[in-house]
Amino acid sequence: MLNLKKWLPQGISISQTVTGMGLLIALHLVMNQFSLVLTPTLKISFAFLTSAVMGAVYGPIYAGLGAIFTDILGFVLKPSGFFFPGFTLNAFLAGIIYGVFLFQKGYNVKRIILAKVVTTVLVSFILTPIWLNIMYQSPLFIVARYIRTAIKFPIDVALLLLVMRALYKTRIYAKMTQH
Repeated sequence: MLNLKKWLPQGISISQTVTGMGLLIALHLVMNQFSLVLTPTLKISFAFLTSAVMGAVYGPIYAGLGAIFTDILGFVLKPSGFFFPGFTLNAFLAGIIYGVFLFQKGYNVKRIILAKVVTTVLVSFILTPIWLNIMYQSPLFIVARYIRTAIKFPIDVALLLLVMRALYKTRIYAKMTQH
């Protein structure tokens, strides 16, 4: 039997969780407004960092749900093209993955890198090209995505390591998880 309780934050109230998640969702939406749209199928954004923080602090369940909210609200605030639920699934899975690898683990370089590797392979290399092919009926987007992702991957990992280190070394993590 799957024990969901181990994936939920312990020792903090639901109101603290909702407040913290709300702040991270808002931060994600702000960061997403400053994304660089190169083409309709190529966007560079660092808003993924908030999903990683959600996963590290609140676990995979809340991070997955928060990612759904950020995806839908992000589309409402700044629509680009048409809404496609596959990208919402991508966001949900990324939140879950960050939560599984980072929740209650402390600053662990291997886990942080592995979380980004799994997210990149599953979401960027496998699912997103499938969604783009469904949307535009063209597999040509795959090459451009792979190149962009390969270039951006080390930058994303470095930023994720910096953010996670800052989260655990400062009082932010303690304040977000205290009761």
